[in-house]
Amino acid sequence: MSEDVPHVPTLRIARPTDQLRAMTQLYAKGLDLDLLGGFEDHDGFDGAMLGYPNCPYHLEFTTNPNHPAGSPPSHENLLIFYIPDATDWTDRCRQMEDAGFKVVVASNPYWDTNGKTFEDPEGYRVVIQNATWPRARDTS
Repeated sequence: MSEDVPHVPTLRIARPTDQLRAMTQLYAKGLDLDLLGGFEDHDGFDGAMLGYPNCPYHLEFTTNPNHPAGSPPSHENLLIFYIPDATDWTDRCRQMEDAGFKVVVASNPYWDTNGKTFEDPEGYRVVIQNATWPRARDTS
């Protein structure tokens, strides 16, 4: 990153689950994420953080027996990963299926044009898009 790019804040995407261990393993395997940290009984919550080391974003899964997670509000609640290289994209899609994600038709047909949509056992969706993010800019 060049010096003229301002500091990028860290982004944590937090999601409740009733299956903390299973979801942590599923997402780690399917998206090739590392377990970056976790916690137990933090005011009644347990959690796990997954991500890529030194990246400014990560996923957090939390669980609390007194607060059932429920289901996603809609099929448009998506995590989207842009993978421009076709071979890497094919490998990642295979990895998602091998991990236990189910391939589904996207609610928005845009995501089926250059990508594949996967659903986890709790109904949350992940898109693996074979493209470069259109808003990406060269920061070199």
